Amino acid sequence: MEAAIEEAKKGLAEGGIPIGSVLVCDGKIIGRGHNQRVQHGSVIHHAEMNCLENAGRQKASVYQKCTIYSTLSPCPMCSGAILLYGIPHVVIGENKTFQGPEAYVRSQGVQINVVNHPECVKLMEEFIHNKPELWNEDIGQD
Repeated sequence: MEAAIEEAKKGLAEGGIPIGSVLVCDGKIIGRGHNQRVQHGSVIHHAEMNCLENAGRQKASVYQKCTIYSTLSPCPMCSGAILLYGIPHVVIGENKTFQGPEAYVRSQGVQINVVNHPECVKLMEEFIHNKPELWNEDIGQD
């Protein structure tokens, strides 16, 4: 989770949204990413999507051994990518400020662990307080 938090802080330092993610296989980080919607003017570069992009193309057998860590509960788009690639385990830094479709992802056989890491909560609470319009844009709200 610490590596995902580093990614979130990197995104915040770049003027973006402080959400980070790492993909781990056999105890090694094979992909890192952070939300880069603002930095790239992108509609899809959420942290998990950016992390998967940075991991590069992998065989299904690799994804099936991975754990993805995210500082925030993955949204429906990112959860869909997790399901599409058969990633069996998601570790979520926090789901207090936002909760994606965790029940649905669990119903598809994915193990989800929410750790409620205080630093993850603090990063998001401060960001949402300071930039509510940017946060609402990120989650598709007016």
